[in-house]
Amino acid sequence: MATSKTNKKTSLNIDDIKRCLPHRFPMLLVDRIEDLAPGESAVGIKCVSCNEPFFEGHFPSKPIMPGVLIIESMAQTAGALVMNTVGMNSAGKLVYFLSVDQAKFRQVVQPGDVLRINVQKEHNRGNMWKFSGKAYVGDRLMAEAIFTAMIVDEKS
Repeated sequence: MATSKTNKKTSLNIDDIKRCLPHRFPMLLVDRIEDLAPGESAVGIKCVSCNEPFFEGHFPSKPIMPGVLIIESMAQTAGALVMNTVGMNSAGKLVYFLSVDQAKFRQVVQPGDVLRINVQKEHNRGNMWKFSGKAYVGDRLMAEAIFTAMIVDEKS
């Protein structure tokens, strides 16, 4: 993991991500976080493998990553950003979706693609955070959305 002069992390490896998020295989949809600017933005990386379990049924003759999972990868990138920003680990915490707006799916994501997920904080108030997200393969925009999430105690 890289750090800046202020000792804030600027990237997260898979072990760091697992400390931030409660998700595990097969629902952990981010492999690495790059260009982390605490409280502002992050870039998630998802290496899309032909071995992803959802490809068995979506679709066997033409495998494509479901759009909702692309949105979920945006949310996980944002969740890791939030948890890193506020200095929490995932122990006892969950991040819940509150809304997804203006979702657009531009092109299909296929096995072998490397999905680059850019998330930008729009605003936050307390434990509620709103983000804009865009997912790319190379320079091609694949999907985009505005979404809101909330950090909650697991026992709530």
